[in-house]
Amino acid sequence: MKTIKPARIKSLILAVAAAGLLAGCASSGNLRDPIEGFNRAMFAFNEGLDSMIVKPVATGYEAALPSPVRTGVTNFFGNIADLLIGVNNLLQGKGSEAFSDLGRVVINSTIGVLGTFDIASDIGLEKHNEDFGQTFGRWGVGSGAYVVIPVFGPRTARDTVGLVLDVAADPVTHVQPIPARNVSLVVRAVNDRANLLPADKVVEEAALDKYSYIRDAYLQRRRNLIYDGNAPRESEADADQVERPVTAEAGTAEPQASATSVAPAAPVLVARTETTEAK
Repeated sequence: MKTIKPARIKSLILAVAAAGLLAGCASSGNLRDPIEGFNRAMFAFNEGLDSMIVKPVATGYEAALPSPVRTGVTNFFGNIADLLIGVNNLLQGKGSEAFSDLGRVVINSTIGVLGTFDIASDIGLEKHNEDFGQTFGRWGVGSGAYVVIPVFGPRTARDTVGLVLDVAADPVTHVQPIPARNVSLVVRAVNDRANLLPADKVVEEAALDKYSYIRDAYLQRRRNLIYDGNAPRESEADADQVERPVTAEAGTAEPQASATSVAPAAPVLVARTETTEAK
């Protein structure tokens, strides 16, 4: 099977984001989602891809492998992710967290048998969740417009640029030989999607408009992550631009991040850009 090279993937991400944002210049409405028509089309594409290919494969993967094996796969790739998490914590000026991330990699790569066992968490070294999009946010870069990327799902303009750096710096995308890299990427994507299967029912039951539900949950969670759970109160003008998720029950509070941390259409080509654990 012919695969798309990471360089082409990065170009595709930027091209789609740029096209969508330019289209939004002539749009009006929600300032956080000025290209809603484009985004809904991409959302529908991702949902179709997920329902026809990704979710069935992930369901079969979950059925075929026992839970301890899947946990080992999750821990293995999570250990690799800790390298970039540490780099981003360092870039954000959070030295103690970066040192903790490095400690996690050392401990889990040795005592944890190449990361298949998360010994670091057992001894109290917390797993963090950082990426380049969050780093830009900590540096004061605005989120920009909401955009849905084919395959990769929901992002903001800032997170889209961060995604390109995440992909470029991801150790898994540099694995050689190429067949080993491709297998690693596919296994990680399928494992990530399998980990999200329990969230599907929550979203389906809660959302009258799945697109709006996932969009608002994503924006709320990203804001929470950037401020490490201590986000300042938004101004009234900003708050007006963030619609609360549309749920099946009137007056329902905003969704829990753990249920909607990533859109159901999981990445199928390259590295995961967010861990499924919140801080």
